[in-house]
Amino acid sequence: MAFFNIFSKDKKEVLDKGLDQTKKSFFSKISKVIAGKSTIDDDVLDNLEEILISSDVGVTTTLRIIEKIQVRVSKDKYLGTAELNKLLREEISSLLDENNSRDYSEFIVPTQNEPYVIMVVGVNGVGKTTTIGKLAYQFKKQGKLVMLGASDTFRAAAVDQLKIWAKRVDVPIVEQGMNADPASVAFDTLQSAKAKNVDVVIIDTAGRLHNKINLMNELTKIKNVMQKVIPTAPHEILLVLDGSTGQNAYEQAKQFSLATEINALAITKLDGTAKGGVVIGISDQFKIPVKYIGVGEGMEHLQVFNKQEFVDSLFKE
Repeated sequence: MAFFNIFSKDKKEVLDKGLDQTKKSFFSKISKVIAGKSTIDDDVLDNLEEILISSDVGVTTTLRIIEKIQVRVSKDKYLGTAELNKLLREEISSLLDENNSRDYSEFIVPTQNEPYVIMVVGVNGVGKTTTIGKLAYQFKKQGKLVMLGASDTFRAAAVDQLKIWAKRVDVPIVEQGMNADPASVAFDTLQSAKAKNVDVVIIDTAGRLHNKINLMNELTKIKNVMQKVIPTAPHEILLVLDGSTGQNAYEQAKQFSLATEINALAITKLDGTAKGGVVIGISDQFKIPVKYIGVGEGMEHLQVFNKQEFVDSLFKE
């Protein structure tokens, strides 16, 4: 129990530090908006709307938040920064709760009689390979047998990077090198994983440009081939997004969700940006659970996304 408490504290400290830039930017702007104001009037709400949009919460989600605050303000006059922060905190918590995704405190997968297969998708440069390596580390730390599949065969560097992570985390990897058939790699990975009673399989895929439909079709092919080995695979299709890209992340989420059945999101690089609001907007608009967030470079800096912890950290003074 003592170890768990220490770990929880460390996790919260990492999250607080990772969201530091977002907090500083967000609340410094709010302080300027309400300077000299005694009530939350239309002018304050207009400026708040601008702040939320500039923090990449997204237009649709921002308007929902503003409308809810307007309703509450019309019933009673809230004064000063503390009251406005309280309102924002409550409404953001409410929005995140509407996406009925389960909150996790640790990296877990369902117990089943076959490997749990995670297919990871996303464009180049979002931190996809790094996320896979950190996921492998976290699952292994939970006592799971993990195997990686290098189905991003369009770039030699992608295979090499995944091999480096496999060696670093000390987990097996199935790879056939550059220009191999991605579906064939996935097929071989699942066959090997099944034979060796592996718990978790993580399949890397090419960093596809979301506007290239022929590359998107490859994802369907990979899924179909995997189902010849494990009919229920993939159990999770994880889309990795770079939180620092703001509106680009929204567009990628939109295009990938149209092209394949995304059922989990990982939002990376939140520690290097003031655009942490993207987590709120994407969670609200796409109703796809944000399952993991990246708040630093270290192995422990990939965290399971807990809605309440995120809001607590965002509004922590």
